[in-house]
Amino acid sequence: MMNPENVLRVLFAVSFSFGTIGFAASYFPEYIKATYAAGLIFNMLEEEPRIDGMSDYGTKPKLTGEVKLNNVFFRYPERPAVPILQGLDVHVKPGQTLALVGPSGCGKSTVISLLERLYDPLDGSLSVDNNDIRQMNPKHLRKHIALVSQEPILFDTSIRANIIYGLTPEEFTEKDIELACVKANIHKFIAELPDGYETRVGEKGTQLSGGQKQRIAIARALIRQPKILLLDEATSALDTESEKQVQIALDAAAKDRTCIVVAHRLSTIVNAGCIMVVKNGKIVEQGTHNELMARRGAYFALTQKQSLNQDGGDIEAVREDDD
Repeated sequence: MMNPENVLRVLFAVSFSFGTIGFAASYFPEYIKATYAAGLIFNMLEEEPRIDGMSDYGTKPKLTGEVKLNNVFFRYPERPAVPILQGLDVHVKPGQTLALVGPSGCGKSTVISLLERLYDPLDGSLSVDNNDIRQMNPKHLRKHIALVSQEPILFDTSIRANIIYGLTPEEFTEKDIELACVKANIHKFIAELPDGYETRVGEKGTQLSGGQKQRIAIARALIRQPKILLLDEATSALDTESEKQVQIALDAAAKDRTCIVVAHRLSTIVNAGCIMVVKNGKIVEQGTHNELMARRGAYFALTQKQSLNQDGGDIEAVREDDD
């Protein structure tokens, strides 16, 4: 026989249960999101890379820096319906500076990714010194290539540690660090800091200006003495004064090595040995600045959009400062 005391106990128990269930239910959407996110992470961890950057497989030829892209076709795996490169042909001689220009999305930066072998082309071939890079050891290839991108990655440690990042103690000396910084037009600034090369740069280099970060990135590239230097929009995010400082460093960095420049600001590439205009994944025009200006074609149209002085001229040299 039920008594009032038991009835109250049941009512309180049911009420408390509903409250607990309701409280737990409020977290159910987050649980679904977390489960989905965890699934993506585990799927990614189980994926085997198409290109194993740590593999010991492949040839290790001596390289001088000649680069060829022969009839290269490419589409990004995540966008298979969008063609990026459509029969691209490029030839860069050892020690030559080649500039790739063109509208956004035409495939300029994709060339950089393919040369670093982050991807393989769908068709055609890429070779360095007549060695197909797909047959080369990835570590060996990348050891001879250095990249300076639009937004350099700096770690929250000292300037010195950022410059030698990835190198073993046997691969550099203190003199090498200083020489790389001199060529990168940043040594004077570093030497005037209270802690010099041991100065911490802050998370993502927040203690430095854009120009200073970029020149440290250039020094990091130069200390590796690469045969091929890749510059992907290296000055596009800088103000005019910082751009001049960085351009001096880039000009020094490109000396005596193969250099491939992807540029939006055409004023930075007027002195390149060869300029190629990329449109819809193909080379539509090539030559020196003066040759292309005389043709009044695709390159000429790009310069008019940027109000570039038609007689080109050298980039004005300025002294190193703390910009």
